[in-house]
Amino acid sequence: MRRCAPTVAASVRRSPALASVARMVRGRRVVRFLARACLAAGLGLVVVGSSSTASAQWGGWGWGMGGMGGGYASTAGQAAAYGLSDVIRSEGYANLQNSEAAKNWEDAKTKEIDNRQKWTNTYFDMRRTNKEARQAENGPAVTHDQAIRYAKAAAPPRLTSAQLDPVTGHIEYPLLLTDKDYDAYRKDLDKLFADRASSGGSLQFEEFEKIRGTVSKFIDALKTNVSRYPAGDYGHARTFLDSLGNEPRFPAG
Repeated sequence: MRRCAPTVAASVRRSPALASVARMVRGRRVVRFLARACLAAGLGLVVVGSSSTASAQWGGWGWGMGGMGGGYASTAGQAAAYGLSDVIRSEGYANLQNSEAAKNWEDAKTKEIDNRQKWTNTYFDMRRTNKEARQAENGPAVTHDQAIRYAKAAAPPRLTSAQLDPVTGHIEYPLLLTDKDYDAYRKDLDKLFADRASSGGSLQFEEFEKIRGTVSKFIDALKTNVSRYPAGDYGHARTFLDSLGNEPRFPAG
């Protein structure tokens, strides 16, 4: 390859076309292009020799002159030009392929981003649709005033003064609740409500919690004996205890 470099250089100086090509590839790429060109030139000379022999055998027809055979070099300069053109064409084709690959990658990346965006939008659209459907099924939200009215309607009725004396705190229990099984609960409640009445109806939070807790235990004990009582009597006793447990929320009297 080194031995053919002077021949290639001389051919480049004599040929304006080769000189133009050489100027295009000068700089750091010159050595690489000349090396490839030398290799191509060597191959071209081999072809030239074969072509000359064939020409002699066929009476001097120039099969390698680009006439009938075409594409073969007849001189070292022509072989160098062919080699350089092949190198340039190959690199151009490689650059084209790389460019197409880069475009394909960018296109695939763009489509991936679009698909992710569509998936995200679909996800939140489905959540919004589900929320709206649930709201439609549940109806309009309850306002503050409506909540107060509902709570009052659901609350048990207040005890009358005959059932709970506001002055003495005496409790008149339904007959069913006077059963001896409930003596302990009645004793605690009688004292708590008597203390409440003696204090003018005021009640500390601790006393409020004691009344609520005692009534809750009284109800649990009543539930365990539900099979012993008629349904009407049980219901009346249970409503009485619910009202008694709710009474500390109101002032006495």
